[in-house]
Amino acid sequence: MTLALAVLGDSIAFGTGAARPADALGPRLVAALAEDGVDATLQVEAVPGAVSAALAGQVRLVTRCDLALVVVGANDLTRLVPPATAAQQLGAAVRDLRVTGADVLVVPAPDLSTVPWVPPAFQALVATASGELQRRQADAVRAAGGVVVPVGAELGQRFRAQPALFAADRFHPSSAGYALIAEALAPVVRAVARSRAA
Repeated sequence: MTLALAVLGDSIAFGTGAARPADALGPRLVAALAEDGVDATLQVEAVPGAVSAALAGQVRLVTRCDLALVVVGANDLTRLVPPATAAQQLGAAVRDLRVTGADVLVVPAPDLSTVPWVPPAFQALVATASGELQRRQADAVRAAGGVVVPVGAELGQRFRAQPALFAADRFHPSSAGYALIAEALAPVVRAVARSRAA
């Protein structure tokens, strides 16, 4: 069986900051599936800078999809998109993907307070805003039939403590950062692949 994996969302879904294309999330997850003997194709429609409103257009570009990974929210936060609006747009995209028969995994917005350039005086405010969007995203995704994979809470402190997990722009993950994110996502992706093969 060949699993069709589609990756949608923003620059983190795209792989901005990775030293090589193979270090981005999509290729790393395809490699993890290959270790399990699962052949996977990869379609990346994620666009750096995308907000949740852009997901509808990305969904329309997906040709075949068994499993969709959506990573979105950071740009909604930086551009001050109302959390309810961003969550509604994400939920609509998840519903559209589910209609095609795809399983949908969503990585909610990161906690931007861990980003090195956020001044300490603003970290609490940014953490609160990030948490509000994450909660609304989780509710919308579950209501639409998707699965939330909240890796940010687990990895946030590691990113805060290890500057090398950020790329030179001090915003996007480095190759090492993407390896950490992919490692956290891989068990869920593998579980979906197994269930579809059963």
